[in-house]
Amino acid sequence: METLIVIGLLGGLITGVSPCILPMLPVIFFAGGVQGARTGEPPSGTSEPGTGGVSPRLFAGVPDAVRVGGRPAAGLRGRGGPGGAQEAAGTREVTARPTRGGTLALDLSTGDAAEPATPVDGGPGRRASRRAARRSWRPYLVIAGLVLSFSVFTLLGSLLLTALGLPQDLLRWAGIVLLVAIGVGMIVPRVEEVLERPFRRIAALGARRGAARQDRGAFVLGLGLGVLYVPCAGPVLAAITVAGATGNIGPGTVALTVSFAVGAAVPLLVFALAGRRVAERVRGFQRHTRGIRVTGGVVMIALAGALALNLPAALQRALPDYTGALQQRVDENDAVREALDLGGLVTDENRELSNCSNGAPVLEDCGTAPELRGIDTWLNTPGGEALTLEGLRGKVVLVDFWTYSCINCQRAIPHVNAWYDRYRDVGAGFEVVGVHTPEFAFERETRNVVAGAQDLGVTYPVAQDNAYATWTAYRNRYWPAQYLVDADGTVRHIRFGEGGYEDTERLVRELLEDANPGVELPAPTAVGDTTPQDETTPETYFSIKRVVNYAGEPRYAAGQQDFTLADDQRQDTFSLGGTWDVDFQGATAVSDDARVRLAYRSTDVFTVLGGEGTVTARVTKDGRTTTREIDVSGSPTLYPVLEGDGPTEGLVELDVPPGVQVFTATFG
Repeated sequence: METLIVIGLLGGLITGVSPCILPMLPVIFFAGGVQGARTGEPPSGTSEPGTGGVSPRLFAGVPDAVRVGGRPAAGLRGRGGPGGAQEAAGTREVTARPTRGGTLALDLSTGDAAEPATPVDGGPGRRASRRAARRSWRPYLVIAGLVLSFSVFTLLGSLLLTALGLPQDLLRWAGIVLLVAIGVGMIVPRVEEVLERPFRRIAALGARRGAARQDRGAFVLGLGLGVLYVPCAGPVLAAITVAGATGNIGPGTVALTVSFAVGAAVPLLVFALAGRRVAERVRGFQRHTRGIRVTGGVVMIALAGALALNLPAALQRALPDYTGALQQRVDENDAVREALDLGGLVTDENRELSNCSNGAPVLEDCGTAPELRGIDTWLNTPGGEALTLEGLRGKVVLVDFWTYSCINCQRAIPHVNAWYDRYRDVGAGFEVVGVHTPEFAFERETRNVVAGAQDLGVTYPVAQDNAYATWTAYRNRYWPAQYLVDADGTVRHIRFGEGGYEDTERLVRELLEDANPGVELPAPTAVGDTTPQDETTPETYFSIKRVVNYAGEPRYAAGQQDFTLADDQRQDTFSLGGTWDVDFQGATAVSDDARVRLAYRSTDVFTVLGGEGTVTARVTKDGRTTTREIDVSGSPTLYPVLEGDGPTEGLVELDVPPGVQVFTATFG
């Protein structure tokens, strides 16, 4: 349980500072932060209407004949009432107004102006005002509402809507309408009064406890924002979504969901508190309170309109994903994968999918592709006709798991579109099946999927997998995820997440040539790769189970075989030379000419070696080559290969004697 909570918090924090959060920030700043700023006004419920914010208790002991603002002071009328003897001629009318120090200045109706009372700094009025201002919990209430609604509706929203027979995007549209209503209320005070009427009893209870007026509606606003909050997909959110969609909800899932929501909310809370601080410290905000409220209302209405038109997605695609590399490290962490059960449900049908490594640059044999199943609706097929992999035998098929609001999918789809357009008529044909498995409830609605596909230019067949049936059959846990199937129905390549487009297209071309000997292939596509790039080479594994960046010949497979070094080693990849014995732990040198070649980007390079012998390491960078000897003995341990002064790019070659085993190479 503790591990899940830590993973949830970490995943949420990464999401909370990612580009996906940007559309929420203006609303959080204005409605959650600026609206919660101290105004110096007394707490709600302490003044009488028409008294200028002055409490009737301040008039205790004042004769009934004294009037406040042209009428008897509230609660201080004499028994005679209006027109009674105590309102005889000669009654002097006074108008009370509070001064800066909390004391009163009385203006007599006879025209004699009273001298303003001397402000007393720190007087009781000011202290009460400060206490009231400090009681504003608006930023915390907004974020608390967001955490609650996001957690509940992510886990249970789809199940509840299905049980009630309601549209799956009902909550999303309700949230958009709520944003518009609150925005209009910030611009038009009368509308705000109408919106607050249902909550006046609650507000009155809060007022008797000294709650600030700014807190009204804050929690409700947070509930609406939680429904509209659409974070970027990642392994944590995928695990939560799958559990909610399949009804497999237990204490661990709840803990993971809440911790993820809290982690994502922490940066938002910091931003809201910053907005409140700015509003309190910058005089321009204090002098233009009304204008700030109107601006906040306009921003909220604009955000609602943008969400309705799905415009934030275009903004997110245009921005660099500065958290992508960090998210990738979390995705690839073994502890995270094990805790979130990212291996999926293993069956006899999909067991051999484990033979495929993620993003391998060569074709692999990963067993017969599981059949498409549980599809609700087909799009972009003649008459909505269903497709089967059995019926597509003879064609090369790309099974692409995606969802239309996922920013990672949106960056990958231009490549898939280009491949489909370029190769679909080559030989027996190339087919793409886009399996749309929803991440959020509103993505279950067919009309939304149709609109999303049109916006992204998707023309290939799309299968709506609302029940996660095909997703489960493939043991999938990622958006996007690609499974490349050859003409005989065998999975030959798997890619999780963005990137690797050059390798995937090259493998598509290989399979088309295998299926159609002598076929003339068109030129490769030329779509720019917008995948976020880390500045350091990711950890490299030599295990057959975990290898991801091998770029040599022949195919990286278990057992003893002869390897050939790559002539032009691509960045962040490795190759082997000589004879090696590869297993699920690493690679063991067999021949005297066994060698590792690795193109790196980092300051330091380390490798984990085991066995007995001396490894010669050569590092080539900036046209210069340095050599060091590494004496290997005892249990496998980490050995330094390069200890630099700053980030560099270069080539590492290790001459490995027979019997020495290479496990990993790490970079820092």
